[in-house]
Amino acid sequence: MKRARLSPTQTRVVEHEEGALLVVAGPGSGKTRVLTERVRRLLTEVPGHFRVLALTFTNKAANEMKERLSDLGNERQRAFIGTMHSFCLEMLSERGKPVGVEGLPHVFEQYKDRKEVLVEAVTQDPFLSHELASEPDSKAVGRRLDQWLAAISWLKAHPSSMEDSNDEIGQRLLETYDAGLRACGAYDFDDLLLLSYRLLSEYPKIADFYRRLYRFVCIDEAQDLNEAQYSMLTALCGDSFRNVMMVGDPKQSIYGFNASSPDFMWRFHNEFKAGEIELNENFRSSRAVVDAAKALDPNYGVEGQLPIAGLAEVIAGEDDEEEAKLIADKIQTLIAEGHDDVEGGIVWESCAVLGRTRFALLAVEAEFRKRGIPFYKRLTANHENESDVMEDFVLSLRVMANPKDRLHLSALAKRWKTVVPATSGESKAVEVIGSMASSVGAQSSMAVADALAAIAARTQRLDMLPGLDAIRKYADKLDEEGRRAIYEDAAVFRQEWDQYLRSGSSNRSVGGFMSSKALGATQQAAREGVALLTVHSSKGLEFDIVFVAGMAEGVFPDYRALGKAKEMAEEARNAFVAVTRSKRLLYLSYPRRRRMPWGDTKLQQSSRYLRAVMP
Repeated sequence: MKRARLSPTQTRVVEHEEGALLVVAGPGSGKTRVLTERVRRLLTEVPGHFRVLALTFTNKAANEMKERLSDLGNERQRAFIGTMHSFCLEMLSERGKPVGVEGLPHVFEQYKDRKEVLVEAVTQDPFLSHELASEPDSKAVGRRLDQWLAAISWLKAHPSSMEDSNDEIGQRLLETYDAGLRACGAYDFDDLLLLSYRLLSEYPKIADFYRRLYRFVCIDEAQDLNEAQYSMLTALCGDSFRNVMMVGDPKQSIYGFNASSPDFMWRFHNEFKAGEIELNENFRSSRAVVDAAKALDPNYGVEGQLPIAGLAEVIAGEDDEEEAKLIADKIQTLIAEGHDDVEGGIVWESCAVLGRTRFALLAVEAEFRKRGIPFYKRLTANHENESDVMEDFVLSLRVMANPKDRLHLSALAKRWKTVVPATSGESKAVEVIGSMASSVGAQSSMAVADALAAIAARTQRLDMLPGLDAIRKYADKLDEEGRRAIYEDAAVFRQEWDQYLRSGSSNRSVGGFMSSKALGATQQAAREGVALLTVHSSKGLEFDIVFVAGMAEGVFPDYRALGKAKEMAEEARNAFVAVTRSKRLLYLSYPRRRRMPWGDTKLQQSSRYLRAVMP
């Protein structure tokens, strides 16, 4: 069985077997390779009938590990490789009855859906309704609802705090909101972790079953754990199970807004009495990029690195529009002429433009569109449909998967300007939506109903393609602009369906597919064009050439973090992550002036992080 080439330190990690181990792995140190090769060795060289649980932070990392282990054949089936949320979803699907989960949990992943659930639930509670009515206007009501949703997420992300909480309003909000979700037969992302924690901590026999099933546990990106995730893991392990390996880098902890913290790495180290190995080589980046990373974090030590010079340069535009033009010019020049430090030719996919927030990328996006430079964005976990008919189709599939889902059925009725039939609770989704479409009479609505009927007609084995064919048939009658949006959305949907099929699910279902979509598991790992990404969505990715745009004070670091020690520490880690996405060439850009949203022009000072790298 093939094994990748490993350094002596990497080999120590791969050959570690019994007991807890913390691996502190810097950027470019080959942590995905180490994780993968350790799973390979456990499956092929350690005797016994057991499974390996490998939990990753992103679907991309999980897919990369699965691809590298594809040569194992049936042995690969002995490893669960996926995100923690996907593991929790599977566990609750199979054994969630004690905590109230019957079958596959239907996930409401979109913020607007959860807010609507909260609004509906609050109207049913006189006390909370009175609280909301005290707000002076609709904007204040919206802010209060946002605060309440944030408070609910915070409580769910802190199970121990929830148990000891004396916050009566918080508890009442939580109970009311959860009751609203359950009335729709739904759960949110936080529920997957919280209910898994309850299942494992309150039902010891179930926890013991999983400990016997999974002899070894591997955790990726441990610096991004929050209390709910760490609590779920400790409940899974109990007092005696210690075959856990965590891999992480506290320098890359950038998800504090999700209540994550590198503190849980050190808690694991102490509570599990874990050994520790540092991976402090950088096999990814050129010397210029490593020097930039060291300038941002003087504690970043690299013992071995590539003998490639690379470069780090500053690009300064008079305003954000000129900054975008200079970035586009540089990319086009690099593609036309190449670069000695980038092996092979440079293509669009070699390049990424990163921004601290999506607003920092707006001018770049506009310039790329003007020049016809292909690009892709990954600013949200799921594809956002551009066409109404595909959005209606996805809403219909949600209802088809979960007949209790009155929220999305009502949303569909509102979009179609009709009403939900009184008999909808007793009828199948296909019949209900067909009746609604008939009452409207619009060709787009009928196309959605036809698509659902075509899918339902395939009773032997679920297939989404007949439904897509019905949507495309409708699109064929439209003008070029109307066709384009539907064709593009349909193409993305088909890719997601193909990815779901490749995941090897033995029990295909509409609910299974929609849950995979909600968890981002159907997203394409690779895309065509220049990557246009926020720093957070670039985590775990690497590119030959990286531009970090909008590196001005108040943008990067974000103005909301200024003067706050904890937030500024995370901003510095954001800069470290952005720089270390580059393998060869790094460009840091900023505009000397920026037009503000209210129309004024404001002078910009270059970011402290840019000045640290290029003093």
